[in-house]
Amino acid sequence: MSESPQDLREQLAQRNQQLQTIAAQLKTELFGIDAIIDRVIDSVRAWYVLPGLVSRPVIVCLWGLTGTGKTQLVRRLAQLLGFYDRFVEVQMDGFSNGAGWMGSSISGMLAQSGVREGEPGILVLDEFQRFRTINEKRGELKVERYQDVWALLSDGRLPPALSLLGDIESSIAEAAFDAERADADEAKRRFKLRAWEAQELQRNLKLDAPLLEIMAWTPEQVQLRLRAFRDSGQQQWDTDYSRLLVFVCGNLDEMYEDLATSVDDCDSDADTFHKLTGKLSVIDVKQALNKRFKPEQVARLGNEHVIYPSLSRRAYEQLIEQGCIRYAGETEVRCGLHFELDASVREQIYANAVFPAQGTRPLFSSLHAILGAGLAKAALWALERGATAGDSVGLTADGRSLVAHWRGQSQPIAAPFEISRLRQRSNPDFRALLAVHEAGHGLVHALLFGRAPTEIKIHVASFEGGYNAYTSRKVWSRQNLLDSICTSLAGRAAELLVFGPAMSSSGAESDLRKATETAARMWRHLGQGERIARSDVSRDSEDNICTDVEASNAPIEALLRAEHARATRLLQTHRRALLALVDELMAHGQVTPARFAPVTGLAVGRPEDALDPYAQRLADFRAQGMEEAERLRA
Repeated sequence: MSESPQDLREQLAQRNQQLQTIAAQLKTELFGIDAIIDRVIDSVRAWYVLPGLVSRPVIVCLWGLTGTGKTQLVRRLAQLLGFYDRFVEVQMDGFSNGAGWMGSSISGMLAQSGVREGEPGILVLDEFQRFRTINEKRGELKVERYQDVWALLSDGRLPPALSLLGDIESSIAEAAFDAERADADEAKRRFKLRAWEAQELQRNLKLDAPLLEIMAWTPEQVQLRLRAFRDSGQQQWDTDYSRLLVFVCGNLDEMYEDLATSVDDCDSDADTFHKLTGKLSVIDVKQALNKRFKPEQVARLGNEHVIYPSLSRRAYEQLIEQGCIRYAGETEVRCGLHFELDASVREQIYANAVFPAQGTRPLFSSLHAILGAGLAKAALWALERGATAGDSVGLTADGRSLVAHWRGQSQPIAAPFEISRLRQRSNPDFRALLAVHEAGHGLVHALLFGRAPTEIKIHVASFEGGYNAYTSRKVWSRQNLLDSICTSLAGRAAELLVFGPAMSSSGAESDLRKATETAARMWRHLGQGERIARSDVSRDSEDNICTDVEASNAPIEALLRAEHARATRLLQTHRRALLALVDELMAHGQVTPARFAPVTGLAVGRPEDALDPYAQRLADFRAQGMEEAERLRA
């Protein structure tokens, strides 16, 4: 009997309220991904609230960098939805789920789970990027496991494991052959279905008989069932998993290739990287997927793609605070001492444990290395000096070690603060060189593009140097490219201006490479020199391009010299701003976007998405045409 409209409305309201409660709970446990949680909850709403209307699997794809909480969110959501007994997680690398048919096919994994045919369940296809089916040259890769995943994603119906049924039939034939040479009792002992074989017969042949009964069947009984199955018609063959909720999770590194800065990610600003990754769209996902899978396979993943940005600074700080409370509480339970962790401890944990492009894993391992061992050593030191249960022990950090404090006594405790030590630039000459070079880049960029760099740093752990980071552009005009070359050469120009030619350093090598590459692209590939034709080196007779690259070498050199001279003039004109940036870098090791304008006195408020005034030029051209028409009519 169908439900009345009133009953249905009550059920809808109840389940919607449950989803809201679950979303609120997830937000208290998983920091920094509130928008992701809302998006996922909205994506599963119809599947959960009105399961009777679902006729195909609901597919939700979660993409992001490692350690951003994709799998953790799905596992916890399954628990809160009450589906953990109908939850299957498959590692799509092809080697993590065991050998044999049960571990090498999606149907096998589902068969040994609590998910039942025709009923709702949750399937997670994790590390999906490792399941690639084409190589870098779009050649087909041999993939032996989980080939039935594409049928499942298409309509949720899986064909029977005919190869497995064939193996069972072969076993029956062998048993019959042996039985001809043995007595009746021995023949019965030669053939016996194993539990998983009986389970697959039950599932594929859609049998109502109990598993124990099937395992006791004779070869003749099994053959009879197989023959009836083959004669029944193909429309009854598939196993119906059309009411599954399928989460596809993975890391698509191709999406983040253009977001990398010139430094390792321990030096990247978490908020800057969070902002950049937050701009990725479904188009970026599709482009990355097309490098790993065939177009028809990408289409089967649907369009519900949820993209995880990297975690923000605030999210990392919340995780650190949570970790400090947990480790201090656990230590107090074990030894009876109450620990008070100073803010300097949290600051040093952040400085040494946060790698924005690597997510939470480095943070959690560093928390254990710093606090797990550090608090134990601090407790031992305090107890040896007479501390008793209930006493408070303070813990601070100075960038080199943790420091325990108890009743006026202090004790340094070794801690893995290697990143902080690497960031120290104690040599004043080296600091001066880095400050001048990076200030030159940052100042010229601001003058030409109208906005401050997203980062200027000289306290860098990943290499002996500093760096600037800039926002990307949707479109690069010829003038933009020239300004980019000028910015690239500004570090060298600043060194020459301040220190002279004899003390110009080797630190501009990568800048010169980048500037030369941009200039060469302009002349040889973009038609922004004297030639329109694309010029390049070729060894393939099928490449229909101009191969006379020699002719562009001299113009490229002339362009680079002109932009270097322009950078020098800009720095000379804004000498005061240059020195102000140098002083800020010498004092603090970095210049943030918020500090740039107060330090330099420059107006740097141009929006990040601002382009050249193409719309205005179009309007001017239109008006010019109208004026010309008026003159002709007169």
